[in-house]
Amino acid sequence: MLLNKYLWILDTLHRYGSLTLARLNEKWVLDQVDDGQPLPRRTFMTYRNKIEEMFNINIVCNRSTFEYRIEDDHGNDNSRINWMLDSMSISGTLQNTQSIASRVLLEDVPSARRHLAIIVDAIKQSRCIRFDYSSYTRANTSRGVEIQPYFVRIFKQLWYVVGNNPKDGKIKTYALDRMDELTIMADKTFTMPADFSPREYFRDSYGIITNDNVAKEIRLRVNAIQAKYIRALPLHHTQQEELAAGGFSIFTYKMKVTYDLRERLLSMGSNIEVLSPPELKLQIKEELKRALDLYN
Repeated sequence: MLLNKYLWILDTLHRYGSLTLARLNEKWVLDQVDDGQPLPRRTFMTYRNKIEEMFNINIVCNRSTFEYRIEDDHGNDNSRINWMLDSMSISGTLQNTQSIASRVLLEDVPSARRHLAIIVDAIKQSRCIRFDYSSYTRANTSRGVEIQPYFVRIFKQLWYVVGNNPKDGKIKTYALDRMDELTIMADKTFTMPADFSPREYFRDSYGIITNDNVAKEIRLRVNAIQAKYIRALPLHHTQQEELAAGGFSIFTYKMKVTYDLRERLLSMGSNIEVLSPPELKLQIKEELKRALDLYN
């Protein structure tokens, strides 16, 4: 399958940084990508052009070393390439699992079925979208909400769209599973501000919630078992392990105190203790008291 061959080339160059065609060909044969057949130069050039057309990813050649690499692939911001490679790897793996389908369990992401493709199309076309929105915190549905969709994000099995709401003059986040009557507005286009960065927008947040508060230094005391999980899957990109001794670790972060952060910390129960800041420690303590009162 050609798609798997494109994936192999991208993944190999991404992992090794840069390779000559001869070295790439050695790995191609070794990995039995094409039943052990070599990768001719003409075929590689054809695949290279197809990769650029399909994925908008350029493979460039250093004329002094004759090495090929993914353009601007320097390890600083490869989230898009990583996401694509991960997604394609999973897709390629699952294509041949029909015989064991009942033994491959995946998480359900229902919000992607109805609305994600439409919103992605709107972002590509720089067109506004309109929808009805049923917030969990409001009794009535908001009709005819219009936004300029800047970007989408998945968090805890739910897709969200973040964009400018011209009526409110604010950038807001909407969950796709709470939308109805979604349409692309053919007569309304927009331009995302050149200085707006989706990555920067959530830089100081744990999850999907952000606010105007200043990011605080957060310190957590975590038992040895829970610490292993946190090391494997950090809570935030600022995570640092300050201390590991005596059956516990202390992790530090630079984050805003938000509702979804508190929910995540509460989910770890007695495996963690908030050391600072004082306001977060108090909020966790009060929530635990309320939970305990339910059983008294």
